[in-house]
Amino acid sequence: MRIKELKRHSVLTGGVLGDSRWRLLDYETVTDESVNVTVENLRTRRVEKKWLYDAQLDEIHEVSPAGQNSPTWAMAGDAEQFRLVAEAYRIRLAWLFDPQMAVHTSLIDPLPHQLAAVYENMLPRQPLRFLLADDPGAGKTIMAGILLRELILRDDVRRCLVVVPANLAEQWQEEIIEKFNILFTLLESGVRSAPAGLNALNKYNLAIARIDTLKRQEQIERIEAADDWDLIIIDEAHKMSARYDSHEIRRTDRYRLGEVLGTKTRHLLLMTATPHSGIEENFQLFLRLLDLDRFEGKYQRSVHSRDVSDLMRRVMKEDLLGFNGKRLFPERVATTVSYELHGLELQLYKAVTDYVRTEMGRADELRAATGGKRRGSIVGFALTVLQRRLASSPAAIHKSLKRRRARLEERLKEALAATSVGAVAKSIGQLPQDATVGSTDEDREADLEEAPEEQIDEIVDLATAARTIEELRREIDALTKLVSLSARFRRSNKDRKWTQLLEVLNDPQMRDAAGHRQKLVIFTEHRDTLEYLAA
Repeated sequence: MRIKELKRHSVLTGGVLGDSRWRLLDYETVTDESVNVTVENLRTRRVEKKWLYDAQLDEIHEVSPAGQNSPTWAMAGDAEQFRLVAEAYRIRLAWLFDPQMAVHTSLIDPLPHQLAAVYENMLPRQPLRFLLADDPGAGKTIMAGILLRELILRDDVRRCLVVVPANLAEQWQEEIIEKFNILFTLLESGVRSAPAGLNALNKYNLAIARIDTLKRQEQIERIEAADDWDLIIIDEAHKMSARYDSHEIRRTDRYRLGEVLGTKTRHLLLMTATPHSGIEENFQLFLRLLDLDRFEGKYQRSVHSRDVSDLMRRVMKEDLLGFNGKRLFPERVATTVSYELHGLELQLYKAVTDYVRTEMGRADELRAATGGKRRGSIVGFALTVLQRRLASSPAAIHKSLKRRRARLEERLKEALAATSVGAVAKSIGQLPQDATVGSTDEDREADLEEAPEEQIDEIVDLATAARTIEELRREIDALTKLVSLSARFRRSNKDRKWTQLLEVLNDPQMRDAAGHRQKLVIFTEHRDTLEYLAA
């Protein structure tokens, strides 16, 4: 191209103009071999002035002449479909213009600490490997929902698995659909009964599964064979525990599940209000689920950093504030009220403790004799529950002792009616049908702690370390004496714990200025104690 060939409004490219297209707005010839041009970048709409020499013009060529610089577009397509596609792209990119898009498209009223957790602590981390350990009541489920929706809006998450304790599965499903309009499928029997050759974990991109369903060996194999997830959320993650036995890691089934899940996802979010058991070694093993390399090997203060702020966030209730700067929760003042046992109450406490100690020793012998099989550990758990009920109320221990004696008397009748030595042993050692099948003592204890009270009652009533008819008779005789002693104590109406509670109830601080009783909630573990207090 020569200077004399330049035409205003033509489109040029190449040479010093680069690959972009420029519209020639104006030009002024300076000499026979140079020209000053004014051009507009058709992509950025930037206008520039450039000094060009004749030799540079040789490298520039005309894309379209003046008056013909607008391409002809064929608009024969479906205009409604085009509008929908354009709208879809607009929504997909909306987060670029609204940094809190998930909040504004969900039915929630988030609090400051929830926004800070998601948009300051979690979203900036790519990939996310994080422990959310705020106090109970902080709304960790809401934080997880905001994070999930934000990552979905940003097209960063398509497959998500939420792993929760059995009693929280339906609650999670309802809350996520109600507040964030995200439909999760609850994996129940379908996880176990998928057709041959198909993996049920691949069928649903958004799924909620119970931790005790997934921890079984056959399910872990399905997880390993399944497609990877973009995000896995584990609620009540402290249940995935492990501990050191000398220099060897003793893993629970749930911990093994956590290790496998960590390898099957890009983003991993653990949630718990009780991250630390008080044993630093166990806490470091827990963090190993998030970062295997960083927490490899047994904890050593000189090797492992105590600063885990890049992996964990923990905010206490006292620090939670609203947008008005006021505390969300009233101040907590914890007081332990002590009391001493006397008379029949002390006698009953010592008698039950001696019984538990004796039977616990027999349970240990049983565990050793059977190679650590589950019967010994379940008997040990049953005796521990019995002692907890002793500490709860006279009613709880009295009813438990009566039920246990009655059930063991039935078992004695079955054993006496048996026709062989093997049938006798089987009758005496039979466990409740729903007793846990965990592979370690820690798994069994965790399963039993979460079992419904009816199932725990059955275990407490039936689990015995007796192996012969004579041993069973001796235990029933011991229970008869304890039942008689607990009945005498109940009739005495000298429950020190209740007396001390009554003093608290009648304290002047428990009434307001008008003399009305303040609102009071009493928590108790056992239903028998609940009914006793109500009476």
